[in-house]
Amino acid sequence: MIVYLHGFRSSPQSFKARLLAARLAGLGRSAEWLCPMLPVSPAEAIALAEREIAARLQANGSGDAGDAGNARKASERVTLIGSSLGGYFATYLAQKHGWRAVLLNPAVVPDRDLSKYLGEQPLWHGGGSIVVEPRHLDELRSLALARVTQPERYWLIAATGDEVLDYREMLAHYPDVPTRLIEGSDHGISEFADYVDDVIAWCDAP
Repeated sequence: MIVYLHGFRSSPQSFKARLLAARLAGLGRSAEWLCPMLPVSPAEAIALAEREIAARLQANGSGDAGDAGNARKASERVTLIGSSLGGYFATYLAQKHGWRAVLLNPAVVPDRDLSKYLGEQPLWHGGGSIVVEPRHLDELRSLALARVTQPERYWLIAATGDEVLDYREMLAHYPDVPTRLIEGSDHGISEFADYVDDVIAWCDAP
């Protein structure tokens, strides 16, 4: 299963999510794709992602997560792809569950970065808005990890031209993680179509 976690104010309609979904569909692998719409609350976003992943694994016959052996087998079937704030969530979930994760320009200190977005904020896709509350920053802080273990389970893709987040913070936060550093580009990785097949191949690797 490949699980995409979108970023702040984004959605499953982000262009990176749509590119990945279309590519997997072209490969006849749509059943492996999961891309939930995440709520504004980080705690609720994590809980939702865990519920949807568990439900999909159960539906696919991966076993009861309460069984240690089946839980181990289930974890081997999950790879996360997290973009921006979704990369922060993916890091937390991968560390907690032993899953693998591709991190696309991930947020490193989102409670700091989002402190200037308190209040009502418009969504990028489909209209509507969210309301960012101080408690959401506290929830973000509760998910912080000083470092990841088993860095080989992660792949960092960072763009030096990211206009929203500092790629140098990403490199410092994931010092031992295999990394593809893109010279230039932007926060959204506008040329992501050039990397879709590489990302899927990494997800498929043992």
